[in-house]
Amino acid sequence: MSHRVYRDAWGIPHLRADGPLELAHAQGRNAAADRAWQLEVERHRARGSSAAFLGPEALDWDVLVRRVRLDDTARLCFAALDDATAAWVRAYVDGVNAALADTAHRAPEFAATGLAPGRWEPWTPLAVWLSHHLLFAGFPAKLWRERVARTLGDDAIELFATDGPGSSGSNGWLLAGSRTTTGAALIAGDPHRFIESPGVYQQIRLACPEYDVVGLAVPGVPGIAHFGHTGDVAWAITNAMADYQDLYRERLRRTADGVEALGPDGWRPAHVHTETVEVAGGGPVAVEVIETDRGPVLIGGPDDPEAISLRHPPRVRHDLGFAALPALLRARTVEDVDRALDHWAEPVNVVHAADTRGGLLHRVAGAVPRRHRANGRGPVPGWDAAYTWQGWLPMPRAEVDGRAVMANQRGLAAPLGVEFCAPHRAERIAELLDARPHWSAADLAAVHTDTHLAPAVALLDLVADLGGLTPPAAALRERLLGWDRRMAADSAGAAAFAAVRSALVRALAAHPALAPLAEPPSCPAVFLPWQALLPRVGYALEGLLTTTRLPAIDRPALVRAAVEQVAAADLPGSWGETHRLAPWQALPEDEERPALGGDHDCVLSTSSIPGLTDLSARGPAARYVWDLARREDSRWIVPFGASGLPGHPHRRDQLPLWLAGELAPVTTDWNRLTEEHDDHAR
Repeated sequence: MSHRVYRDAWGIPHLRADGPLELAHAQGRNAAADRAWQLEVERHRARGSSAAFLGPEALDWDVLVRRVRLDDTARLCFAALDDATAAWVRAYVDGVNAALADTAHRAPEFAATGLAPGRWEPWTPLAVWLSHHLLFAGFPAKLWRERVARTLGDDAIELFATDGPGSSGSNGWLLAGSRTTTGAALIAGDPHRFIESPGVYQQIRLACPEYDVVGLAVPGVPGIAHFGHTGDVAWAITNAMADYQDLYRERLRRTADGVEALGPDGWRPAHVHTETVEVAGGGPVAVEVIETDRGPVLIGGPDDPEAISLRHPPRVRHDLGFAALPALLRARTVEDVDRALDHWAEPVNVVHAADTRGGLLHRVAGAVPRRHRANGRGPVPGWDAAYTWQGWLPMPRAEVDGRAVMANQRGLAAPLGVEFCAPHRAERIAELLDARPHWSAADLAAVHTDTHLAPAVALLDLVADLGGLTPPAAALRERLLGWDRRMAADSAGAAAFAAVRSALVRALAAHPALAPLAEPPSCPAVFLPWQALLPRVGYALEGLLTTTRLPAIDRPALVRAAVEQVAAADLPGSWGETHRLAPWQALPEDEERPALGGDHDCVLSTSSIPGLTDLSARGPAARYVWDLARREDSRWIVPFGASGLPGHPHRRDQLPLWLAGELAPVTTDWNRLTEEHDDHAR
């Protein structure tokens, strides 16, 4: 198929083709050229076969993928696509397959693992999408909430109701033309995800006679799903924090014919078969795959008193919302985006969109079932009809009055969820935006990089009340009270605050009132990040310090002990000495870990785990500013670069800008781009 590849100064691909199918094919070829190793890792993770070359550390994930029947769900969703969308996805897959074998030799990881590039199936992009978002809505948190209720009582669940270690959030804001220097809208923000190297988002341009779109693509998935600018209209999303995945308690029994599950209408046959997961450096692992009328069984089985199954919309509806992807590329107005997003399914997002005619859009998009409120708290009995799904909830929307802010807070999506992020990021963004009447695209990097930590006040108020401290602790107290509450990388005050916070988190987690929650639960290891007490206490610290529900905890005494403990130790000279970037890599490389500013509840959200580590594995996986006055005045950045090849000039060339909070320009003039005559070339 005919296409042309151009590159800008950052190596970002700009693809041109004669039509949408040719362009999809070109996008697949480019993904294979720039991200061959990443594509194969994602394909194997989506099939549950990554342990075959990554070893035992990948086994728990592979077992989950097999038990949840992820690949089969992707097949069913692909089979249900309309003909045009299916052809478009096939064209992308054909492009991947046409180039992957020729480009894989450039990625040294293949030789290091002995892995040969495999063949992509037409449904593989859907499986990759499912793999990225299976845990995105955090259904394992329902196991945690059940433990809290059982241990501390139902009211205690809210004590930990905050963004946890397994969730992913984002910032996003929309400024109407009345609030900008050009009179046209601006959309900006940053998705917060686990930082991966290579990155989960790829800057790209897709152009054909029908459309010309710049945006952030997910390698392995055609089109531009989450963040895009067509020239006439732009859109962006954040996680709505919706609750759309349910856990059901299952009673299973073996019979002469297989396995049966108890449902509302009595015992019914369950699907059952066995698969084998190969493990590099270990023996094969047999996995019994069981699916009841509720969904696939993830925990336990017929030989246990109870099991747990998962019910989630893609498995029920056979729909991932892929029909929205080509429709978004063709969008010219917010009405077009709105109609496209009516097809959206997974994950559930809050959306901002604006067009050059002045149209604005603020809505939720996705599929959320209507069911009993108890389904949101924890596992419910699969044999009780009261907990069955009863259709689908309408998606909320709102008018935009000058500006709109989305940061995973309880707001537009409140009717759809159970737990939301604390409001601090959203309130701080609104405060910053309201501090000046008009904004330009160039100004907005200052919002992206704000490091003010609002929830620090809960701990600092208790520190302020301390008296009778030893001289070193009294000096530390004065340093904390004089700190500007900014988690800047070069801040000694931020380092002191983080050290006291960590000491306090460890003390709280060890307190007899909470210690029963420290016992590791009986569940697959892949769910343990949602069950670990220390991260839960760290992220919920503000509420735990201000609640009256745990009278047995003497908070002033614990704060005093933490201050004395830290004062007696050697403190880092700055927050950035310990708060460093630690990205996930399938094959870890020995690379420098740069210093970071920010913190979990800062607008610059670079999350660590207080009490456990100051290293940050989650943060802005990209930053963007979409300018509706002139698309070429838009800006973007990713943590590393356009290439996934170790040693490539564009592997990490954007990292210095990302660390400094700067943005690269979006180049749209074809005359300023360099044509690449061999898209397999370095």
